[in-house]
Amino acid sequence: MKTRLYTPNVILVLIASFFYMMSSMLITPIIAEFTQSIGATSAIAGLIAGIMNITSLLLRPIAGNLTDRVSKYQLTMIGASFLLLANLGYSLTTNIALITFLRIINGLGYTLCSVCMSTWIADLLPPTRVGAGMGIYGLANALGMACGPAISIYLYKHVSHQSSFWVAAFYSLFLIIIIQFVTNRGLPTKSSKASKPHHLRIVQPRVVPIAIILLLFSLPYFATQTYIVSYIARRHFNVSPGIFFPIYAVILLVLRLSMRDLFDRVPFRKFLWISLLGNFVGLIGLTYLTNWFLLLISTTGLAVGYGLMFSICQAKALMVVNQNEHGIANSTFFIGVDLGMSLGPITGGLISNFLPMAWFYPMMMITLPLIVWVYWANRKLLG
Repeated sequence: MKTRLYTPNVILVLIASFFYMMSSMLITPIIAEFTQSIGATSAIAGLIAGIMNITSLLLRPIAGNLTDRVSKYQLTMIGASFLLLANLGYSLTTNIALITFLRIINGLGYTLCSVCMSTWIADLLPPTRVGAGMGIYGLANALGMACGPAISIYLYKHVSHQSSFWVAAFYSLFLIIIIQFVTNRGLPTKSSKASKPHHLRIVQPRVVPIAIILLLFSLPYFATQTYIVSYIARRHFNVSPGIFFPIYAVILLVLRLSMRDLFDRVPFRKFLWISLLGNFVGLIGLTYLTNWFLLLISTTGLAVGYGLMFSICQAKALMVVNQNEHGIANSTFFIGVDLGMSLGPITGGLISNFLPMAWFYPMMMITLPLIVWVYWANRKLLG
């Protein structure tokens, strides 16, 4: 008999994870433009937009350690409250210094929710279905990342920036309401209390290679997220950049739903080679993006590459540690995600600044042999 995967608690946390991601992603695409509209320079606007990710990167280790020692419900509740406070604050002020402070609060809430909720749902899953469950959890996050920006941009263009902030605040409120119905509050295990160290652990060493592999997979994706519009314009391709990520989200939805039961049965190395091929195909498609067919090829490639490896790497990060270390394992995993979100645009900016735009994606292919090298050096651990 198959172990039951979708228990009421799992479903509630999945819904709540979609709300937390929507709450954050509704803000991300418009915060820089909003701060410029109230008087900030483009440099200051960029700093304000990025300070949430900087905050998140710095606080990951603290969130990971807390998650292994404190109720996941309590930490998620605190994180959700910070998200609500930040989103309400954006809608009520035009003071740039205050908005900067609210971005830090936003980063704190985002960090707590991302680490706590991924650890919470992992602890709710049957041990034999962690891969499948984390694949669906990743899908809920991916849908939030795709839907949030689309709704936000539509609202601020047709209504106002404040309307996006209010909708984000409502999603934060929904998150707070939903988690009240989760009966398993994610209390720390006895072993985690008994073995509680007296020092702060920055990372889980066994998860570091997994985080590096995901970082390398994510660089082309986040560089594309930032530069796809200017890349298509500068290369004079006759395709619409706005359709890229909705297509990506649909393909990823199909892939994760159809392959979710394989995540627990297929070895990590097989998914790695498949995803490497996917990223390679995606980068080739983006290099020669002359028509809609190649747009479909490129989005499919990145979905098979980075899109699948996100879930595979997160599930593997939880499998290589004991249950009482799921929090620090997740925080180490998300450090790779944060670095990818930060270094992807930086890498893309350096390439576009110093080389012809036609070299943008061929240069990104350097990540592929680096992934192979990291895996080969850690193949005994990763399997």
